[in-house]
Amino acid sequence: MKVLVIQNDATSPISLVGEHITAAGGDLTTILPHSGDALPASPQGFDAAVILGGPQNAHDDANYPGFLPMLDLLRAFHAEAKPMLGLCLGGQLLARAFGARVRLNDEFEYGYLPIEITAEGQQDRLLAGLSPAQRIMQWHEDTFGLPEAGIRLMTGPTCLNQAFRYGETTYGFQCHFEVSETLADTWINKFGHVITKRFGETVGQQKLDQARGELVRYGKAATEFCGVVTRRWIDLVKDRRAAAA
Repeated sequence: MKVLVIQNDATSPISLVGEHITAAGGDLTTILPHSGDALPASPQGFDAAVILGGPQNAHDDANYPGFLPMLDLLRAFHAEAKPMLGLCLGGQLLARAFGARVRLNDEFEYGYLPIEITAEGQQDRLLAGLSPAQRIMQWHEDTFGLPEAGIRLMTGPTCLNQAFRYGETTYGFQCHFEVSETLADTWINKFGHVITKRFGETVGQQKLDQARGELVRYGKAATEFCGVVTRRWIDLVKDRRAAAA
C-alpha cells in the first residue's frame, strides 16, 4: 500500500495518521511542493493520497503556483477511484478541486472546538458508530463549500462544513484530526505568537490558555477518533487496491 503525502508546510506533518498507515504496512512518500519538491505526473504507483494543512489560502495561486497542478493531480486520483484524505487546507483544496468555493470563514477557529457528525456522517464507513459530538483541534480562517453532490459528514456552530465525502473515495476534513497531543502542544507553545498577533496580547493569551486546557480535556479522545477514522480509511484503500487488482 503506497500512499502519497502532500505536505503543504513543514510545520504540518502527517503525525498520527502517518503512524497508523505505517503500522498497517503502508509506505509513505512525502513531498513538500511549496519547498521545491516535484509533484508526481500522475497517480501511477500510488494507491492513495493524503493532503495536509498549512497557512496558505487554498485559492492563492499567485503566491503558490503549485496549487493548480496539485488540483489536477487530485482530480486524477479521484478519477481512478484512489482514496484521498484531505485535512484542513487539504480538505479545502479537495473541495476546490471539485468545483466548490473556498472563502474566509465568519470566525477564526482555534482550539479543540465542538463539532458534530451529521445524520449522513453517521451512515458513512469512516464515521459510523462514533459519538456524534466530537472535540477536534482546529486552526483555520478559511472554509469550503460543498462540491455538487458532495455529502456533509460533520458540521459545527462556527463553521458549517467540517467534513465531506465526494463520491465514494474522496474525503475532506476541516479539522486537524491527524495532530498528536505532542504536536498540538508544540503548535500552542511554539506558534502562540501567531494567535497573539491576530487577537492582541490579552485575548490571544486567553485563547492559548483555553487551548492548553482543551488539549488536556479532549486530546486523548481526539487521538482515539483519529485512530478509528484512519484505520477505516486504510481499509478503504485496501479495498480499492484489491478491486483494482
